Amino acid sequence: MSLLSPGDQFPDLTLNIPGGESLTLPDEFAGNFAVVLFIRGAWCPYCNAQLRAFQRATDTFAAGGIKVAALTVDDEETTAGLITKHRLSFPVGHSADAAAVSAATGAFVNPDPVYLQSTGFVLDPAGKVLVSVYSSGAIGRLVPEDVLGMIRYVREHTES
Repeated sequence: MSLLSPGDQFPDLTLNIPGGESLTLPDEFAGNFAVVLFIRGAWCPYCNAQLRAFQRATDTFAAGGIKVAALTVDDEETTAGLITKHRLSFPVGHSADAAAVSAATGAFVNPDPVYLQSTGFVLDPAGKVLVSVYSSGAIGRLVPEDVLGMIRYVREHTES
């Protein structure tokens, strides 16, 4: 397992969205800054709070051309319930293979029950990692304000 560092290309990751749709990251977000969140599950209060915070920031993110997606090992029904409960407008993938996601991204996996620990990535428009935030437990995760500030900084320092 190796962690993704700034400058690394984010690996291809397929998210199965409740209802039968799927999307592949980072291609889905090509040309936009993006946030990818791995959540522990619908049962996790910290994950719920994080998802609600990113949903509250949706308009600000959209105005800035920033896309968001999340991923969980939860099954389709549980994930659909989570999306409905928080009225999430960004895609949330379900039924992730924790071992495969960990092998591709370095995310930590809880062994029993199996789930992905909180992990977050900010990607540039080319799909390269700007920042990765790995947690081995419930706390230590991306928040919308930090993402907005970082992307603002990157834009200010890369435009001519």
